[in-house]
Amino acid sequence: MSERFTRIECVDVRFPTSSTADGSDAMNADPDYSAAYAVLRTDADGPDGHGFVFTIGRGNDVQLAAIGALEHHLVGRPVDETLADLGATWRRLVHDSQLRWLGPEKGVMHMAIGAVVNALWDLRARRAGLPLWQLLAGLSPAEIVDLVDFRYLTDALTPQQALDILEAAQPGRPHRAAELLAGGYPAYTTTPGWLGYSDDKMVRLARQAVADGYSQIKLKVGGDLAEDVRRLGVARAAVGPDVRIAIDANQRWDVDAAIEWLSALAPYDPYWIEEPTSPDDILGHRAIRLAAGTPVASGEHVHNRVMFKQFLQAAAIDFVQIDATRVAGVNENIAILLLAAKFGVPVCPHAGGVGLCEVVRHLSMFDYVAVSGTMTDRVIEYVDHLHEHFTDPVEITRGRYAAPTTPGASTELRRETLDRFRFPDGPEWAAVRR
Repeated sequence: MSERFTRIECVDVRFPTSSTADGSDAMNADPDYSAAYAVLRTDADGPDGHGFVFTIGRGNDVQLAAIGALEHHLVGRPVDETLADLGATWRRLVHDSQLRWLGPEKGVMHMAIGAVVNALWDLRARRAGLPLWQLLAGLSPAEIVDLVDFRYLTDALTPQQALDILEAAQPGRPHRAAELLAGGYPAYTTTPGWLGYSDDKMVRLARQAVADGYSQIKLKVGGDLAEDVRRLGVARAAVGPDVRIAIDANQRWDVDAAIEWLSALAPYDPYWIEEPTSPDDILGHRAIRLAAGTPVASGEHVHNRVMFKQFLQAAAIDFVQIDATRVAGVNENIAILLLAAKFGVPVCPHAGGVGLCEVVRHLSMFDYVAVSGTMTDRVIEYVDHLHEHFTDPVEITRGRYAAPTTPGASTELRRETLDRFRFPDGPEWAAVRR
């Protein structure tokens, strides 16, 4: 008998980060970083597959219910057959017409599919004995193309064009993989920039970031214009003129307000403005980009590959920010990486959340080895929170992500973390309620 999937085990994991203002910004003042955590169990003696959706607290239970709604697509299916064709598996999950109706291809249901898809890739990489980035980078161009659903994309990217991009990058794959293992991938840090931090804490962390080798930091903005001007001036004085300072409004502004705000902040030379307005407003992003003169970054809340296609077609963003758990997992992120390569726009992933640094490094490293072939103008976000809860936590050296070597997608939470931070009955939450 072949090995088969038996169940999806779901756990509500939440960290009380609101108590220290970690993660705070103009739109999200009190986030409790959380993971709707899914483990794919099989009847085999080997590894399980781990995946999750990042949330900021309330609603994590809703996300878990959506993950559970997908269980019937896997339970009883043969493991080897499912893992061997994850393109077909992705389509089966996404094209469930009754569940798709809840989106389509966006929101809670789509993110739940991402958790399951990422768990499947984690399981496949574990069984192959490879970190995810190396597993993906070892696939042939044709195998990578087969993972992507090109429906709605062919006016911007055809399967043949994607194949051409991948084949052009193929000759340098071994050299680039060796380069990553030797020197890692550039990072920037948001650790100094949370809006709830005092000036002293911001300055201390910003100076420490520069001393640790980062050439770019990021600050949250959008609460109050005069206060933003003051804080950005303090940060610029702390790090000097040569360190990039990106800023992030977390969707705070209307278009005209964004242009006015950026004009006031321009003397401090912001490297980019992230999410200046609604993440759905493609033309608004374009208008801000053209009027303000500050490069625009967005993507952590972009629903799917179709919206990324339109942002790129409209020349509305200067930096693509993929997210490991916002879209439907690895497959859809590969589609977005290919679109970005087609349009020549750098990919700088979002990683400001529990576990996002761990997972998205695999996607950027795959992109470097097998898709874009470049790290120019590319950095992965880093935040110094909660890595100790993962079995394969990130390692940063002199402002660069070390290439992971542990088999899997780095998505597994430690058992003691699951026990301690399980919501609402874990001991950490019992202490909070006292």
